[in-house]
Amino acid sequence: MTENNRRTAQGRIPGRRPAYDRERRLTKVFVELADTMVDEFDVIDLLHTLAERTVSLLDADAAGIILSDQRGRLTVVAATSHEAELLELFEIQNAEGPCHDCFITGQTIVNVDLEAGPSPWPNFQVASQEAGYRSVHALPLRLRNQVIGAMNLFCAEPVTLSEDDVALGQALADVATIGLLQERAVRQKELLAEQLQTALNSRILIEQAKGALAERAGLDVDDAFRRMRAYSRRMRSPIGEVALAVIEGSLAIDVLQDAGEEPRPGDG
Repeated sequence: MTENNRRTAQGRIPGRRPAYDRERRLTKVFVELADTMVDEFDVIDLLHTLAERTVSLLDADAAGIILSDQRGRLTVVAATSHEAELLELFEIQNAEGPCHDCFITGQTIVNVDLEAGPSPWPNFQVASQEAGYRSVHALPLRLRNQVIGAMNLFCAEPVTLSEDDVALGQALADVATIGLLQERAVRQKELLAEQLQTALNSRILIEQAKGALAERAGLDVDDAFRRMRAYSRRMRSPIGEVALAVIEGSLAIDVLQDAGEEPRPGDG
């Protein structure tokens, strides 16, 4: 971390700015976070805004945010400095550090003095000190029991967050989390609707193809469907694509006749 990015210990106790000033700034931040949750939702912009504003309000020097995808894999999605980004990557790669533990437990980890002696994260402690940080805090991105990520705050000097400071930081993280979960829910609904529509479209093609194949090959419609399905499985091709090929005439009838039949219900 460059020297001009570091702050001196003077005035580093959070919450000492005039109360009216902090309340005014806080109001603007909540409005700003809410304003990012529009139709064209930008996750990266939201999380960068969260990191930058939390650093400002809690008198930290840098912040980094990790987020879990729907398979549980962690990724660095926002950081206010290159050093913070590298430390977040370090935590993910080594499964060590306050932000990693905060995500695993869903609990806040604050007021960690990296110079106070042995640390539960010895490698992270060394890496953070080498980057110029002396204290860290971690806040979960969570909604009730669902934890989707965590935010690290890095300080060049020892900084103690009060209960009110922690509550403020957590409130900011909670607002962002609600937006993220809402965005995921919308995407899941859209995906489900798309999958359902695709299934309905395929079903229409299949019904048309059953009739066409039955007429061309002199089969009943159930036999026609069994042959198409057997061919679909043998070729590992979606049955909707097979049905379309039958309708278009690009799949020869004799190929389907040689496909064999699946066992009828009750056979065997």
